[in-house]
Amino acid sequence: METKNIMIVGVGGQGSLLASKLLGRLLVDEGYDVKVSEVHGMSQRGGSVVTYVRFGEKVYSPVIEDGEADFIVSFEKLEAARYVDKLRKDGAVIVNTQQIDPMPVIIGAQEYPETVLDSMEKKGVKVDALDALDLAVKAGSAKACNIVLMGRLAKYFDIPAEKWEAAIEKCVKPQFIEINKKAFELGYNF
Repeated sequence: METKNIMIVGVGGQGSLLASKLLGRLLVDEGYDVKVSEVHGMSQRGGSVVTYVRFGEKVYSPVIEDGEADFIVSFEKLEAARYVDKLRKDGAVIVNTQQIDPMPVIIGAQEYPETVLDSMEKKGVKVDALDALDLAVKAGSAKACNIVLMGRLAKYFDIPAEKWEAAIEKCVKPQFIEINKKAFELGYNF
């Protein structure tokens, strides 16, 4: 099996690290060699956070180069645009339609590019967009956006939903398991 590459990108505090932990746990349980690498920006200040997840029969490096990502899972629209050059030509971007203003927008130095997803689609990028925040709230917690997005990613895999849910049970604190399973289900069935 050739190595598969997934990037999880977001803003500090959105749960991208838990999402990568969940994905890594699932893939290890499925028997793959898995490498995970986390790149933290100014995450405490709302900066960019990137995680690389690579898996296959044998993976030698955790780094994903330009044009190698099979999937980019983005917790925010602008973060998807920031990393779209990492995507393969036949890859897909799964993106939360939530808008989190970066510092230049907050201080009025720039405007948020409202057509960022349309621009990617016009360039031929496959964009799978959903309002993960709304679905997370329906599941019981706005903090479950990350698991909603993992549910959406699961639709692209031949791994049964029950195995993803088993990984949730291993990675999430017991008091949050049911909310996260509901969030996964809502993302999966979107």
